Amino acid sequence: MEECLFCKIIKKEIPSEIVYENEIVLAIKDINPKADFHILILPKKHIDSLDQLGAEDAEIAGNLLLVAKDVAKSNNLSGYKVAINTGKQGGQLIDHLHLHLLGGKVKEML
Repeated sequence: MEECLFCKIIKKEIPSEIVYENEIVLAIKDINPKADFHILILPKKHIDSLDQLGAEDAEIAGNLLLVAKDVAKSNNLSGYKVAINTGKQGGQLIDHLHLHLLGGKVKEML
């Protein structure tokens, strides 16, 4: 996806504040945070949304959740929220699957 904002961030064509990276995912600070702590966790493989996640993507799905847990723990969050917005009606603004990891005081609902 040449035009995908998150693909450009993953390729490091657009700068971002990287919190965590491995061969499967990239975690970055959200530039418009909805909580005191707001991280986006992106699969490096372009998948439009949760609806397009297939059985062949099981390792990616597991990695997204495990990274969310690990980033939360490494940032000493005692409680946190993980959200996936799916489709325009579900509040998804960018057509690239991603998790929102939120901690601290949530400023507004996703």
